[in-house]
Amino acid sequence: MHLRKTAALLALTLALGVTGCKQEATEAKKEGSKGGVVLAEVNGVTITDADFYKEQESLPPYLKPMTETPEGKREMLDTMMVRELILQQAKKDGIDKSAAVEAKLEDLKKRVVVEAFLKKKVEESANISDADLQEFYNKNKDKFVSGEQIRASHILVKTEAEAKEVQKKLKEGASFEELAKKHSIDGAAPKGGDLGWFGKGAMLPEFEKVAFSLKEGETSGIVTTKFGYHIVKQTGKRPAGPRSFEEVKDQIKEAMTPERQQETFKKLKEELKKDAKMNIKEDALKGLKSQAPAQGAQPAEPQKP
Repeated sequence: MHLRKTAALLALTLALGVTGCKQEATEAKKEGSKGGVVLAEVNGVTITDADFYKEQESLPPYLKPMTETPEGKREMLDTMMVRELILQQAKKDGIDKSAAVEAKLEDLKKRVVVEAFLKKKVEESANISDADLQEFYNKNKDKFVSGEQIRASHILVKTEAEAKEVQKKLKEGASFEELAKKHSIDGAAPKGGDLGWFGKGAMLPEFEKVAFSLKEGETSGIVTTKFGYHIVKQTGKRPAGPRSFEEVKDQIKEAMTPERQQETFKKLKEELKKDAKMNIKEDALKGLKSQAPAQGAQPAEPQKP
């Protein structure tokens, strides 16, 4: 399990965009004087805690817990150092100045600028007020009636031995949420194992039976399912009936947001096109082939009638 995690982390961090690790020694020292702690040096280039945290923040949620252990932190720092060595060598070889790299960087810059512009405009314009949410709730109260529900968190591990070790730490007073972040292999790990509210029929029968039998705040023994070994904690319970506005407010916002964003984007496109000089070369468009020719390939000779 450890080897698989290490391999995944290594592959991911090598693939991540290059950020924050190409400072000159003098610049790094200046940064350090502002509070950054130097973690490592690679041929005069320093890697600080700020670089580490930035890299960590860019990881997918399911991988972040791996970097919280001493071994994970060392593995990640080692990966950052190796990547810096590769960057330095590539620079010596002139790879950073090659036409292929320059073209990709230019393309990436365009994509990043467009994405940042759209994100800013859509977030500004597609903001949904509490009044909008309340109006939707008032018109659709019948849609927010549910059966008995509970809220639960869990820690999922691959082996029974791991589950017993987690159980031991819980008995010694360790935080359930922190253990979930560190040990759970489930997608809810970054949220402390929180699965949110759910009713009967939403989870695996063996998991659900235990979760619903617990009292609020109570933690289960080891529960075995096809996914592995769980330790479950019930964190809330509510009876069947209509849900209050506060209970479903986030759910309504989540449902309304995509449609509002689409409306905003449509208006934005119309506004941008309104004053722009645009035309489509219909003949050229019709002549497009289904697949672009390979780079450097010669165009095919037209066939004689």
